[in-house]
Amino acid sequence: MRSSSYSVLPARTLRAVVVLALTAGLAATVPAAQAKTPVPRETPATTPVAAKPYMGWSSWSMQSSKYPGLNPDGDYSYLTEANVLKQTDALAAKLKNYGYDQVNIDAGWWMDKTWKTSFDQYGRQTPDPVRFPHGMKSVADHIHAKGLKAGIYLPVGLEKGAYGEGRMPIWNAPGCTTADVVYSDLRTTNGWDNAYKLNYDNPCAQKYIDSQAQQFADWGYDFLKLDGVGPGSFKSGDNYDNVPDVAAWQKAIATAGRPIHLELSWSLDIGHAADWKKYSNGWRIDTDVECYCNTLVTWENSVDDRWDDAPAWSRKAGPGGWNDLDSLDVGNGEMDGLTKAERQSYMTLWAINKSPLFTGDDLTKLDSYGVSLLTDKEVIAVDQNDSPVARPVTTVGDQQVWGTKNADGTYTVALFNLADSPASVTAQWASLGFTGNAAVRDLWNKANLGTYKNKITEALPAHGSRLFTVKPGGSTLTTTSYEAESGANTLSGNASVAGCDACSGGKKVGNLYTGGKLRFNDVTVKKDGIYTVQVAYVSGDARSVTVSSNSGNGTSEKFPSTGDWSTAETVGVQLALKAGSNTITFDSGSGYAPDIDQIVVPQSV
Repeated sequence: MRSSSYSVLPARTLRAVVVLALTAGLAATVPAAQAKTPVPRETPATTPVAAKPYMGWSSWSMQSSKYPGLNPDGDYSYLTEANVLKQTDALAAKLKNYGYDQVNIDAGWWMDKTWKTSFDQYGRQTPDPVRFPHGMKSVADHIHAKGLKAGIYLPVGLEKGAYGEGRMPIWNAPGCTTADVVYSDLRTTNGWDNAYKLNYDNPCAQKYIDSQAQQFADWGYDFLKLDGVGPGSFKSGDNYDNVPDVAAWQKAIATAGRPIHLELSWSLDIGHAADWKKYSNGWRIDTDVECYCNTLVTWENSVDDRWDDAPAWSRKAGPGGWNDLDSLDVGNGEMDGLTKAERQSYMTLWAINKSPLFTGDDLTKLDSYGVSLLTDKEVIAVDQNDSPVARPVTTVGDQQVWGTKNADGTYTVALFNLADSPASVTAQWASLGFTGNAAVRDLWNKANLGTYKNKITEALPAHGSRLFTVKPGGSTLTTTSYEAESGANTLSGNASVAGCDACSGGKKVGNLYTGGKLRFNDVTVKKDGIYTVQVAYVSGDARSVTVSSNSGNGTSEKFPSTGDWSTAETVGVQLALKAGSNTITFDSGSGYAPDIDQIVVPQSV
């Protein structure tokens, strides 16, 4: 099923061109003789699943693009066995030695080029014989022969085309049919409503998931992307609560006899982050990065969204489960649709967030600059090392500084200019917690830059970035803390003191909205200067507040989300203070401001 009307859909819904198509007609069914489950292969010895963010290639970016020549047989026609094997061979030859070892087959492998879907006699997806003439096991075998891992894709739920009027038996589950695995009212689920919601009150539903997981294990797949998962995928409510599905998949994988990485997509609800971490190995934090246009991506749709959306998830990731920022399309300049500066910033953000590094580029046509980005060992090490996910250490305007402390006492520091014109960006050592001299290494340029006192400033092009390792040589910053709830402060408007388990002193000042203000009184420093004041705050979403010192006019500062209303984070704000006593005011103005825990002021500049 193809229609030019798909081109007017929002990018986040265009994946429906593949998965909604199955509702257009009856599914093809593979005869029983062709649908026998292969004998399970011996499980290979592996490291723990998702110990590090995975690295590799995915088919979706090229499938979804209108770049000339990519999909000559119609939209999304790129996905074929021949193309997957071609990219597998290129990955093995060009990127495997740098850690890229995953080949992921995305949506459509069970659909023909008219979008007619195929299922076996047990309601399980089966490969289209034109797209994948040798079947999915053969493809996985080829991938494994190259020393790589194989990934595959499914939407969550029982696809409508697999229902078969409720009469389809479930593999290895005597007495169970597709009517038993779903609700009797055939309520729908997932981001496109193209599947019936599974009812796990009936054990047959788990048996169905078991049968799918066993099939993938028997074919030799090491990775499953489960798509359209909610809450998320721009859907909410009981029908779109797929936490039970994710739990069922985890349970099924555990008994399938092969380690399988379970990745969730797309734009997952952060309110269920604990569930995603409990039951899966990775979760998409945002909408599709692809632009669904004549390139793979564009800066505005939607690469640049990640700078706003990633901070909320920073504390959710770690070994066993990672925040997924989506495909990293930086290897084919013209096809990517980005400037060189944008391509570097793109990979820099992915690396400091420890996102999986999987490119959707044509690996047979990587340009020299793309190769230099994808194979920079020092930058890859930032993604793969044991340091925490980076966060903004300054407020999030167009000029941003992100950082994290490494196990060896150094800091990884990224500077970004997100503006459409060149600008300078400064990282203050005080925002990292130290003062004095520090040795700086430029990771992208592989150069030691020497010693910088108190800060480093770089002129960056539009959408440009720098990435440094900073080794302190000075001293720990001496500071004075001031609690927001102190009786010495002045609260006005709606501002009030509230309990906060995550806050110092167990309290914070909240209700800073429509004129609510918090003024810290008698903030003392020894001499006049510009000070980096650390603000500890709580904010379930990104919020702005006007911060001023003394009688100054103040500056509106956007604080990144802390992820929820029970987590405190810190950002640095530059303020002019005079020797002696000062006031620092947080004014919500006409909007809603973050809750304030405390401020931490250096004793000297």
